[in-house]
Amino acid sequence: MNLQTLDEITKKDFSSIQEKIGSFLLEEVKQRKAQGVIFGLSGGIDSAVIAMLCDRYVKGVSLALIMPDANITPESDTSDALKIVDSLRMEYKLIDIGFVHKEYSKYVEPNPLAFGNLGARIRSNILYYYANARNYLVLGSADRSEFLIGYFTKYGDGAADILPIASLYKTQIREFARFLGVPVNIISKPSGPRLWEGHIAETEIGMTYEEIDLILYCMIDKGLAVEETARLTAIPVSNVDKIYQMHKRSEHKRITPKICAL
Repeated sequence: MNLQTLDEITKKDFSSIQEKIGSFLLEEVKQRKAQGVIFGLSGGIDSAVIAMLCDRYVKGVSLALIMPDANITPESDTSDALKIVDSLRMEYKLIDIGFVHKEYSKYVEPNPLAFGNLGARIRSNILYYYANARNYLVLGSADRSEFLIGYFTKYGDGAADILPIASLYKTQIREFARFLGVPVNIISKPSGPRLWEGHIAETEIGMTYEEIDLILYCMIDKGLAVEETARLTAIPVSNVDKIYQMHKRSEHKRITPKICAL
């Protein structure tokens, strides 16, 4: 793996990045005539970064929804989320979606993948319920790594009004989190959407985020072909092609529904 290129990705001016995201949040709230912002707080690194940014720029008009599924979500995730809102003195609601999720199983045919994604869609329903009730904007917590390979549930955790951190790769998010003062245990925790028990992103994808980010950076930002990317990153071409295919197949998740032109 090419560590020099990885340094190129992660060494950024995070003070400037923080200011740009903060200005973006304030401007979007103003332009859209919203009363505040709302986001899901999972206890993971991405939503923790969102919480820290909201505390600094839209304090007092931010609502965090902590929505574990008690049958799936590790207790440590919920505990970490509660510690964040407590330390920031941020308004929050704790809603266990486990009962609602289980209730669906009585009415739909069994499918583990679809049922896992249903949990993310239940959360988006609740987020938009409160957004609608309060005239708040829903903040998505997708980072650039997950956004570009479609590693999110369409109309689930991918449902949002604005995406404050979707220009930052996961490896950049880790450095940004350190800059913002996110607790170390959250930064070092394996990332995962927790759609089923033991659901870890790097395990499911079969690569580390360092590898994923190197591949995406070379292909998307530098415009290199699969073979060129493999040579520059020193990552097997099969892995590079896997990320390329994930990017292409998930294009529908990054665009609005296609309209039939008449």
